[in-house]
Amino acid sequence: MILTTDIEQAMSTELVPGDVIVIPANGMIMPCDAVLFRGTCIVNESMLTGESVPVTKTSLPSAGEEGARSYNMDEHKKHTLYCGTHVIQTRFYAGELVKAVVVRTGFSTEKGQLVRSILYPKPTDFKLYHDAYLFLLCLVGVAGIGFIYTIVLSIMNKVPAKTIIIESLDIVTITVPPALPAAMTAGIVYAQRRLKRIGIFCISPQRINMCGQLNVVCFDKTGTLTEDGLDLWGIHRAEDGSFCSPESEAAKDSLVNTTFVACMATCHSLTKIEGELSGDPLDLKMFSATGWILEEPTEEETALHNPIMPTVVRPPKHIAPESHQSNPLTQSMELSELSACEIGIVRQFPFSSALQRMSVVVRRLGVKHMDAFLKGAPEVVASLCRQHTIPQTFTETLEDYTRQGFRVIALAHRQLESKLSWHKVQSLSRDVIETNMEFLGLIIMQNKIKPETAGVLCELQRANIRTLMVTGDNMLTAISVARDCGMVRPHEKVIIADAVPPKDFQPASITWHYTENQAQAVKDNEVRTTHYHFAVSGKAFAVILEYFPQLVQKLVLRATVFARMAPDQKTQLVEVLQSMDYTVGMCGDGANDCGALKRAHSGISLSELEASVAKCILLIIQFISVILLYSVNRYLSFQIFSLCHLLGKHCVI
Repeated sequence: MILTTDIEQAMSTELVPGDVIVIPANGMIMPCDAVLFRGTCIVNESMLTGESVPVTKTSLPSAGEEGARSYNMDEHKKHTLYCGTHVIQTRFYAGELVKAVVVRTGFSTEKGQLVRSILYPKPTDFKLYHDAYLFLLCLVGVAGIGFIYTIVLSIMNKVPAKTIIIESLDIVTITVPPALPAAMTAGIVYAQRRLKRIGIFCISPQRINMCGQLNVVCFDKTGTLTEDGLDLWGIHRAEDGSFCSPESEAAKDSLVNTTFVACMATCHSLTKIEGELSGDPLDLKMFSATGWILEEPTEEETALHNPIMPTVVRPPKHIAPESHQSNPLTQSMELSELSACEIGIVRQFPFSSALQRMSVVVRRLGVKHMDAFLKGAPEVVASLCRQHTIPQTFTETLEDYTRQGFRVIALAHRQLESKLSWHKVQSLSRDVIETNMEFLGLIIMQNKIKPETAGVLCELQRANIRTLMVTGDNMLTAISVARDCGMVRPHEKVIIADAVPPKDFQPASITWHYTENQAQAVKDNEVRTTHYHFAVSGKAFAVILEYFPQLVQKLVLRATVFARMAPDQKTQLVEVLQSMDYTVGMCGDGANDCGALKRAHSGISLSELEASVAKCILLIIQFISVILLYSVNRYLSFQIFSLCHLLGKHCVI
């Protein structure tokens, strides 16, 4: 432990990799990239990701803990505090401070790379600019021929040398207009200002020209085509391997002691900031539906009790029924039952887009053993559960909900061994916890389409611009939304392409079936004679890329819905479309879309927070431009900017 005398204040510019910094309890703006090795932090990463939801950063597993590996920036994002992000609050324990080790500073940090990529973007290797260069070369060739012809003809006619030089250079300036670069830059700047007036901010002006050539646009679903908020439609519990009747409310008194509601109340990443619950909107909606109360330990409590003082959730204190108010014995029994419902969250494994699930380890008050709760994509959760606990009608029930456009989340539970101590649980990997689960049921969330979605897609289709949906949501939910918003018309059929990798000496294979009847195989003559769309899952997309590369372009050519796509798969899809000579636009709103947004010819982010980043950078560039314009001859400065534009630099006036 570092003593108080060992702590000294220093300027952020003096930090170097390897320094240990203390994160104050009231938070701070991170001046560098650092890996957290002691304590927990609640961080707002909207500066980098555009996600306004605070995230929880936990300490890096030590060398002696199970699952501990050498630090890697990509693998250990959940333990890394990034430069420019706002640490809202920290959780520290008795006699200990929250500490982190500096790993990157300056332009090497995540924020530094973002700023550098905005100020100095990579040269855009777009067909438009190749054609522009070829056109300029043709003009230069014509000018050269005219230049030589003029000189030869003038010499033959014994024209004075001064006149020969003027006329020859005049031919060059007529053929290759010197104002062409300036005109191109002025056009882009004018377009950028027009976009700014309607609230669209551009961090790469060169891509404005590309927007006029787009012939395919990929859309994320949640928050882009549909509303940000989710409403709880109902719950569908499972008991003894079969589904119960659907229920519209989870806050019923009869459900307080059920494992299903306990899972809803604990399996989340919510935290209290200044007394208000904060976290993922889905988690907020799910937790509020239970009616339970979340209590976090204070600094005094952690100093008096176990260093691993857990967050506690409990049901609200209901008023006793009138018939029992006069009976003290009944009242004391109800209070004891209520106390037994209190649950402490001992360990949390945050949600992972790649794994499509999250889990927690909890302990109920007065119980010796601990429990693990899991939530995530229904297919993923079912694969981690014991087969006899999954209802036989699981697939049909899931399809019924997703076909109606509902977002479905599955829950699971597992009772852990009694011998597991609190400290032992802290060192276990999630693979050990998330196995042999018991299936609990489904949460059905309703996600409404934005009012303007159908109109925008219809306008794009009238312009012969193809539209695709690329989402991490369930396949049938995505198809339902695609039909509702007009991507897939009512008379058109959707064919799901399923692919499985090689297993047990069986080669990789692809199967095709309609969404309306999965048992019905697709015949070649039907595909040739009817209007159809392909729908592909992320798992099938990965298999086809690896084992059937010859089919990738044919599939993508007619595919409209891509579901359960991981962030890197979205980027791969954009690259495939670009390899097919498509000019690709990508529209998204979250961190999962960042890679695809950057890779597309034109990336459109609907996040207001990312727009604020763009505004800051543009103000910096404009400030530099003004200094240049008034410190050097205006015409010379404008020519410099025009030349920089042709060289592929980012210049804004």
